[in-house]
Amino acid sequence: MKKFLFLSVVGLVMCAFTTPMTKISSANIVHPVDKDFPSLLPNKPVGQTMANKYVDSVYNRINLANVGLKKEVFFKAFKGYQYLESKGMLDKPDLLTIVDYSQSSSQKRLYVIDLKAGKVLFNTYVSHGKRSGGEYATSFSNVEDSHKSSLGFIVTGKSYSGGSGYSMHLNGVEPGINDNVYSRYIVMHGSHYVNARRADENETGRSFGCPAVPYGQQYAIINKIKEGSCLFIWAPDNHYQVSSRILNAAFQWPVLKKDGKFKELLAPLNNTASSVLDGAPDLNDNKNS
Repeated sequence: MKKFLFLSVVGLVMCAFTTPMTKISSANIVHPVDKDFPSLLPNKPVGQTMANKYVDSVYNRINLANVGLKKEVFFKAFKGYQYLESKGMLDKPDLLTIVDYSQSSSQKRLYVIDLKAGKVLFNTYVSHGKRSGGEYATSFSNVEDSHKSSLGFIVTGKSYSGGSGYSMHLNGVEPGINDNVYSRYIVMHGSHYVNARRADENETGRSFGCPAVPYGQQYAIINKIKEGSCLFIWAPDNHYQVSSRILNAAFQWPVLKKDGKFKELLAPLNNTASSVLDGAPDLNDNKNS
């Protein structure tokens, strides 16, 4: 009983941090909106833009459908990743991390993708804010003490050891949507209330807004994606889809700028469907969690 109470208290502890860090400015995110740019992949191949075709190719090459990531979610994530890269905001442009809150908290809804290698490096569980919803996250906020998750594009910061153990700073780059995550102390960390056993019982714990991962897995995940990679937190929230200047941005994708590069990138990788997770760390939950 004491152990249960202790874990419950841990699940409600605010994700605090102690080390100073320069916050990434979101001032350069203001740009024109192109309403003609598709926010979803078209149902038919006829009339697909070059960007549509490229994202479709990458999605299929990495076999992301096999790990439960929908194509339209990957398209949005990849577009924003390309936007941040075009602004020179990514120090680790080979990596893209996606948290898909449209999925149940009992599912492995965090994906760390190595775009250069064409592999999913991590696919595991992740928590959402206690006031964002129960099994599903349906309500989001950028306000301090809301205890809700924030959506949108984030640039990962430095790692540190704080009140929640080994953790990672997050820098939201969407004004009015997630640019307060740093000041709200929303960080990535490990937790005993997020694991396979609790997911199987549909009892995944919730945080004060932090995307917490299973305890023991935070070390490998944070060490891989920290200091300048793209993190996209998604849910089909109407306010976010209308308000996000990144999702609705008009800009030239870096990957499509050079002549001939698009054709080269469409060439299939030498990966088979079963090789998506080859070489990925063992993501079995820590036995002590």
